[in-house]
Amino acid sequence: MARTAIVIGAGPAGLTAAYELLTKSDIKPIVLEAENFVGGISRTATYKTHRMDIGGHRFFSKDERVNTLWEKILPTQGKPAKDDLLLGREKPLKAGGPDPEGTDEVMLVRDRVSRIIYRRKFFDYPISLKFQTIANLGFFRTVQAGFGYLGSCLHKREESNLENFYINRFGKPLYSTFFEAYTQKLWGVHPRDISADWGAQRVKGLSVSKAIKNALFKPFKRKNGEVETSLIERFVYPKKGPGQLYEKMAEEIVALGGEIRKEQTVVSVRLEEGKIVSVTTRNTLGETQELFADVFFSSMPIKDLIEAIGEAETDKAVYEVATALPYRDVMTVGLLLDKLKIRNKTKMKTLGNIVPDCWIYVQDRDVRLGRIQIFNNWSPYMTDKPESRVWVGLEYFCTEGDEMWTCPDGAFIANAVKELVKIGVIDNENAVLDGTLLRVKKAYPAYFGSYARFNEVRAYLDGIENLWCIGRNGQHRYNNMDHSMATAMVAVENVIQGKTDKTALWEVNTEKSYHEEKS
Repeated sequence: MARTAIVIGAGPAGLTAAYELLTKSDIKPIVLEAENFVGGISRTATYKTHRMDIGGHRFFSKDERVNTLWEKILPTQGKPAKDDLLLGREKPLKAGGPDPEGTDEVMLVRDRVSRIIYRRKFFDYPISLKFQTIANLGFFRTVQAGFGYLGSCLHKREESNLENFYINRFGKPLYSTFFEAYTQKLWGVHPRDISADWGAQRVKGLSVSKAIKNALFKPFKRKNGEVETSLIERFVYPKKGPGQLYEKMAEEIVALGGEIRKEQTVVSVRLEEGKIVSVTTRNTLGETQELFADVFFSSMPIKDLIEAIGEAETDKAVYEVATALPYRDVMTVGLLLDKLKIRNKTKMKTLGNIVPDCWIYVQDRDVRLGRIQIFNNWSPYMTDKPESRVWVGLEYFCTEGDEMWTCPDGAFIANAVKELVKIGVIDNENAVLDGTLLRVKKAYPAYFGSYARFNEVRAYLDGIENLWCIGRNGQHRYNNMDHSMATAMVAVENVIQGKTDKTALWEVNTEKSYHEEKS
């Protein structure tokens, strides 16, 4: 008799689990998605003729299984994209690959440019030791940063929190300049109150010593078959934004015989003898349905999963820890601009000669704005007039229910425009032609509060034999897309092999090197 799998969540992890089951086993997946779209926080939202990427998603991975799947769903371009054609830019193209000007089903090759804006000046991200960095910091701050770094080399702090994690790698002056304010914006608490686990997940391997090594050895090319490790300079990106890939994957899943049921929220999980027997869903009309299956994959927030299992089925301490797990939400203001005030002083050619950044981290403490995305630079097909208009996304980090989250849309957008003027990105409010606001819940699982006892929750969930927790929220881990997809691949592989040990699942994204390095 054929087996059935319930997959909770149609984000990168959930869709990957369903796809892997259909292509590698005889297990039929039924994907349950609470929203009316697929892709989770990796979806692409639309506003009129414009498309918005929620958070900015580079398609880059060290995991060849993930790269192979991406390429299978959306192949890499074989001919130049619109902006490359107009500007005469050369990109490495795939022989026989599709033409972006003739089809939508294609991955574009894009340049990686991310910088920090601080005190109205640009700094490389990650921090480099270029002359411009030193000039922007000024002599006194540079000397101060140098002594601070030397001090951190001589006296290592116990990495009991994220602040100490950063100071050990950069010294206190550089930490205070480039990490403290932004981190507090992102998480809503000071870095000293955040677990160092977040640093191990997201900025592992970055340090001043790494910047020195990169500055010294980056000019060297391949010699005798060896390549110096460096930050990636390019990535691929779907023509119509990240959601396009997951929409295509969803189509493939249905074509292969899987099911995707949208607007179905899992409200109850029934256990018997250490296994999940069924889940109950509720749709937007309030109607409920109980679904039975042999195996269950969950990418829903662990807080919600434990609440669905219920206090009676869990240890009291586990229930209290799990239901108190913190999250951060994000609000993105989409603005259509006629021009930018900031000038392109790089040697990179862009449409309209705008700055070449994919996104810009805002370090200034006098604004709440956290990050700016320039969608034109992700893909010229994200907006209808990339030659003459600039389509940007302003990211604000908040907590559901706080003053930012509950602020009326019009007032919030108006304030965002004022902040953009304040930090010198646009001249005045007249530069804004149109705007919209998008709210996303539980975008970032947080590493403070009850997270300190997360291992108790993990141990309980690992003990449920036919449950596999996958993805960012499914593991309460700040994973990238490829890590989330890899957890699904590992989980499916274990299920096919009849394994019940979950150790390999939690070992995804635990390597010590920085995610955006390649050898």
